[in-house]
Amino acid sequence: MSLSPDFLAPAIGIIGGSGLYEIDGFEHGEEIRVETPFGPPSDAIMTGSFAGRRVCFLPRHGRGHRILPTELNHRANIWALRSLGVRWIVAVTAVGSLREEYRPRDILLPDQFFDRTSRRTEHTFFGRGIVAHVAFGDPISIGLRALLAEAAGELGLPCHNGGTYVNMDGPAFSTRAESETNRRLGFDVIGMTNLPEAKLAREAEIALATLAMITDYDCWKVEEEAVTAHAVIEHVQANAVTAKRVLAQVIPTIPAVADWPEHRALDSALFTDRSIWPEDTIERLRPLLDRFL
Repeated sequence: MSLSPDFLAPAIGIIGGSGLYEIDGFEHGEEIRVETPFGPPSDAIMTGSFAGRRVCFLPRHGRGHRILPTELNHRANIWALRSLGVRWIVAVTAVGSLREEYRPRDILLPDQFFDRTSRRTEHTFFGRGIVAHVAFGDPISIGLRALLAEAAGELGLPCHNGGTYVNMDGPAFSTRAESETNRRLGFDVIGMTNLPEAKLAREAEIALATLAMITDYDCWKVEEEAVTAHAVIEHVQANAVTAKRVLAQVIPTIPAVADWPEHRALDSALFTDRSIWPEDTIERLRPLLDRFL
């Protein structure tokens, strides 16, 4: 098989959200099951060529949607993608809207997060003798978010560029009191999965941007039916079709050289002197630390 230079470039990762368990258009597809020091990823990773680029696709909740948000092994997912050479991730995720003007089937490209999760010790690769504190003031890749906005605009899709994603644990949806509080605090959308991915991607020196697909108005909009899994299924299915269109549009525009600021995030993050790094931790984190060794 003859491969184009772009196919040999660093890979693009796609994390599929609710309703998006595969993407069309893969050539030379191959399923890879990756063993990680953090346990198994959500599913096998489908790798192949898409629009001439090497793409690695991982369904976040597993094929058939069988993993709860609180059961997700985010470290294994991001470690597995990084070990396969992924340097960009588009994370597709279903969200509830906290704003009247952000309607079901709209797209929002968040630029900020607010953390209401409870498993934060699992949202870092570091510890065990190596301390790192990544800069996270701008948690989303500015460059990749701009490419997503451009792609959505070219397709004529309703897309809101910027906003705050508040990450709750789930799996239950919000109470009305919680939903109203999140609205008063100025948050724009709510979801259960994406913030840990963004934190871990930054530690893994991967540029990540989120394609947040709105499915509902959470439960604050009393004239609407309160969000339930069955109430949003049609929106989920329509959003999956839209997400595939955006991905097909944006993948060819992603650079072939990994030289964005996110790709050197550890330059200013590693606190522990290299001379005292434990060997077992080095091996555990080799895909992240290889350029420092």
